[in-house]
Amino acid sequence: MAMLESGRVVLITGGTSGIGLSLAEAFLNQGAAVAVCGRSSAALDSFSRAHPDAIAIQADVTDPEARTRLLDAVAARFGRLDILVNNAGTFVERDFSSDPDAAQGLEQEVALNLTAPIQLTSEVLTRWPEPAAIVFVTSGFALVSPTRAPTYGAAKAGLHGFAEGLRRQIGPKTHVLELLPTTTDTPMNADMAGKKMSPDVVAAVTLKALARRRPMALPGSVKVLPAMLRITPRTITRAVARM
Repeated sequence: MAMLESGRVVLITGGTSGIGLSLAEAFLNQGAAVAVCGRSSAALDSFSRAHPDAIAIQADVTDPEARTRLLDAVAARFGRLDILVNNAGTFVERDFSSDPDAAQGLEQEVALNLTAPIQLTSEVLTRWPEPAAIVFVTSGFALVSPTRAPTYGAAKAGLHGFAEGLRRQIGPKTHVLELLPTTTDTPMNADMAGKKMSPDVVAAVTLKALARRRPMALPGSVKVLPAMLRITPRTITRAVARM
C-alpha cells in the first residue's frame, strides 16, 4: 500500500465531477494532498467548498500557458507532485456516413482527449522526473472503437498506446497505470440509457490497482474485455461497437 501512503501529492485533471471527483475524494480519504483542475469556475468553487483542504485550479489543459500556471500552483502549494491523473476528456458523437460536418471541432476533441495528457505528462516529468505514478483515464473504447463516436475511440486508442510505451520507458521507478472505465454514471453519460457503474466504484478499483502496481485498472465488464478480444474478437467487437 506504499503507493497510497498518507501525504502523497496528487493532481487530477477534470477533477470536479464524475470519475475525477470520485478519485479526488478517494485520494483525500487516503490522506493524500489533492489538487484538481477544471474549466468551470462554478464547479471549482463547489469543489473548494466541499473540500477546503484540497486546491482547485481553473485551467484548460489544452492551453500551454494554463498548464504552466497549473503546475506552478501545485509547486507553490506542495513543492512537489507524486501522482498525476490525466482524467479530463470529452465524448463527441460523429456520423461520417451522413453528416458533411462530422469533423467539425475535431482538433479540440483530439487536443483534450489525446494531445493535452501527453503534453502535461511531459511537463510533469520535466519538473519532477520520477513521480510515484502517472494515471491515464482512457476507456474500454480504447480497445474497441464505438460506431457512434469513432474519433473518441481513435483518441483513446492513441492514449492507450502512449501509456503502454511510456510504461516501458519510465518504469519501474514510475508506475504507469491505465484506467479503462466501463460506462459510468457521470455527467458525460447523463443521456445514455442502460446500466452504468458508480464513479465511486471506478475510483476504488483504480486505487486498488495503484496499490498493487498493476498496469491496468479494469472496472466492471471491461475486466474480461482483453481476454474476450483474444478468444472471440469478432463477437466482442460487434457487441462493444454498438454501445
